[in-house]
Amino acid sequence: MKKILKGSAFVLGTLLVLVQFVRPEKNTSSAPSPYDIAAQYDLPSDIHAMLRTSCYDCHSNSTRYPWYADIQPIGWWLNQHITEAKRELNFSEFGRRNPRWQLRKLDEVAEQLEKNEMPLPSYLLAHPEARLSDQQKEQLIAWAKAMKQRVTGATADQERRRRD
Repeated sequence: MKKILKGSAFVLGTLLVLVQFVRPEKNTSSAPSPYDIAAQYDLPSDIHAMLRTSCYDCHSNSTRYPWYADIQPIGWWLNQHITEAKRELNFSEFGRRNPRWQLRKLDEVAEQLEKNEMPLPSYLLAHPEARLSDQQKEQLIAWAKAMKQRVTGATADQERRRRD
């Protein structure tokens, strides 16, 4: 029995060492995207700071990785989480999407904040600086609702110009 346990531990240890060489590509961009929400719309500096601190690690093309992201399989799990988050909403590519999509995502931002679903509790455990106060959440919710008005107005202006 001890021989089997020692053999299993050796195989498991070897596998853990080997998987360290299989690393996912990191989500880091060297330059700001021209399609970033902050490049497309004039964001108040406090709103932009809150988005960068509490949202951008998962919902942009530029993640600040913690030290443990280089340990596999944790790095794989983080990569999968970031990929899924960006599929839902990527602030770095916000301006590429059509206005209907932008409006829907702004609704979802407000809804997620109202329900305290974002930032994720698991993210906040490792990143306490990303925790939003009730006042900050209210600011972001108000911003998302006001942004909907701006996107709708910009869309109406584009429609008028296209018809003229």
